Amino acid sequence: MKALFLAGGFGTRLKPITNDLPKPMVPIMGKPLLERNIENLKKHGVDEVVLSTCYKSHKIEKYFEDGRKLGIGISYISEDVPLGTAGAIKNAQSFFDDTFLVFNADILSDIDISEMIRFHKEKGALATIAVTQVENPSAYGVIEHDENGFITTFKEKPQPHESSSNLINAGVYIFEPELLEEIPSGRAVSIEREIFPMLLQKGFKLAAYNRCSYWLDLGTPGKYLKAHKDILGGTLKIGSHDFNKNPQCISNTAKISHGARIAGPVYIGDNVEIGAFAVVGPYTVLCHNSSVGMGAKVIGSVVWDNVNVGSGASLINSVVMSNCRVDRNSEKYNAILTDKFSHPIAV
Repeated sequence: MKALFLAGGFGTRLKPITNDLPKPMVPIMGKPLLERNIENLKKHGVDEVVLSTCYKSHKIEKYFEDGRKLGIGISYISEDVPLGTAGAIKNAQSFFDDTFLVFNADILSDIDISEMIRFHKEKGALATIAVTQVENPSAYGVIEHDENGFITTFKEKPQPHESSSNLINAGVYIFEPELLEEIPSGRAVSIEREIFPMLLQKGFKLAAYNRCSYWLDLGTPGKYLKAHKDILGGTLKIGSHDFNKNPQCISNTAKISHGARIAGPVYIGDNVEIGAFAVVGPYTVLCHNSSVGMGAKVIGSVVWDNVNVGSGASLINSVVMSNCRVDRNSEKYNAILTDKFSHPIAV
């Protein structure tokens, strides 16, 4: 089976993390989010992926190339101007002649893709939309379905009294290729606001797959930190390490000096150096080749590759991007550190 990733977004709400990085390339536990999602798809028998790119597409292509290093075929289709979700899908029409998957590339979830495919086939639907529950759906497009799982209504940003549903579109779809014929070409088109309601009006079967217990749109720096805290806390499993069983994942190439205190849950990557009497954790990620100086504190933070946290510095609830230096004895709280500036995280 083939899959399409919609990876062309600008990641505006995630700035400054996305100032020079496409949103799907933002690292989750040291690997790009897109790589994490592709690795998950391989487990479910997907052997070919199409990446629809726009913003800084060369960075995605340079990293993944033809997919050989991941053991999967990767093709690219790029938009000169954003075409919207449905426009991007239409743009990739030539790649798909059978049932295929579509993903928003900025989503973290625990959706069982094999089970979702089985559900889709059982329902005989033109499209199956994964849905997830939210406490307040008024900021989203809400989906209502009947007792058989078939969608009956789409409501855009309803008030609480206007819908009994708290289900929203989770950004994961299974489509039959016939759906592509229903999308107009040559202009920007929204799959959520234009195509899905039109398909329902025409009488096509659209199914709602409501078996997702974890879902997060990596839309803001706060959510980026939350994603890591959820992984470290065992709410979402990423990779092979089980934080529920062992709250400390420490590379055997890490060097931890005498007197340093490691408080799980933590992830400490390859060739990380931690100085004497430093405090690392809880809920902290130190990616590869980073260092924490003597007596420094790194708590509730995500530190990317090749970062140096100076002696005596305090880094709390923050994100430090690759190749940055945190000054000695400085204090950073609720901040994003780029190579030149420190930006506050809204809390």
